[in-house]
Amino acid sequence: MRQDVFAERENPPFDRVCMDGIAIASEAFGRGLRRFRIESVQPAGAPALSLSDPANAVEVMTGAMLPAGTDCIIPLEEYDLQADVAALKPQAFGRALRNIQRRGADSQPGVPMLQAGIRLGAAEIAVAASAGLARVSVTRQPRIVAISTGDELVEPGEPILEYQVRRSNAYAIVAALRDRGYEHVTHDHIRDSEQLLTERLAHHLSERNVLILSGGVSKGKFDFVPRVLEQLGVRQIFYRVAQRPGMPMFFGMGPAGQAVFGLPGNPVSTCICLVRYVVAALIRMSGRGQPAPQHLPLASTGKFGLAAATYFLPVTVQTDERGAPTAAPAPPNGPGDFLALTSTQGFVELPPGAPPFPPGFVARFYPW
Repeated sequence: MRQDVFAERENPPFDRVCMDGIAIASEAFGRGLRRFRIESVQPAGAPALSLSDPANAVEVMTGAMLPAGTDCIIPLEEYDLQADVAALKPQAFGRALRNIQRRGADSQPGVPMLQAGIRLGAAEIAVAASAGLARVSVTRQPRIVAISTGDELVEPGEPILEYQVRRSNAYAIVAALRDRGYEHVTHDHIRDSEQLLTERLAHHLSERNVLILSGGVSKGKFDFVPRVLEQLGVRQIFYRVAQRPGMPMFFGMGPAGQAVFGLPGNPVSTCICLVRYVVAALIRMSGRGQPAPQHLPLASTGKFGLAAATYFLPVTVQTDERGAPTAAPAPPNGPGDFLALTSTQGFVELPPGAPPFPPGFVARFYPW
């Protein structure tokens, strides 16, 4: 949401009845009165009535205005009704302000009920409606495309040769983004042809706000992506990051402000860079506040980490003898070992430094 939401008046706008029952004066209960004649009925959505006799009661409905002269609601489960007389049961009690929500207890005019940057869910929509807003200013969800590149990729379900591999990265990207609430996500496969890359990437730049490429961004002979993007007016912000896995990562901005991410083609690198960078960037671009960082201690040690680069280590989340969560290292067999990730819940970020990191070393954790 792109705007603050303020209450249009005190909320609740009146002393509100919170239970079906009878409204009485607590002072009468304190004097020992246990039988009350019901002199009127106060429905919700009607002006407040007034109690004419403190020895009487007003029958009230949930959500109604509190009748003048009353300050306590006895719920209907605590009395027996005979004709127009409510006889309180032994467990009934008549404390002042019982089952009453005071005027302005939830919010006051001029104080934000919701602040810009939050994501609108059911509760937030209800708050905006309660503030009298028929419309609110929001950020439209980005139009995203996940693009796989490479001649070696074959669609699931299609015949495959021994030198080919299945196209899986794009499906992982789409699933991860949709799982986070991004609805306008599609995907494409472009072969290792500079002409095809130029045509298809030009099309996606004209149609999409965010391009996420997987593969073709390294230094190989057929890695045309960086050159093609430059020819299409994409300005490189950075290329190559001191990290493992995922060093050959690209990020640039298109001529119309499109965000272009070039992720390494190895599946593990793709998943890690997607979570570590792309998801965080999408949250920031939408105007939402970043989630609070999570940290976990390592459950065990090993020769994980690099002296000169950040190291991302997949982990399983376990509990120690005190019941506290810990991160148990679960390194994959290699950058293409998608299967190993299925038994993990995320990865930790180990800073540059000579391994091993000792058990108990606290690292930032990123859930898948």
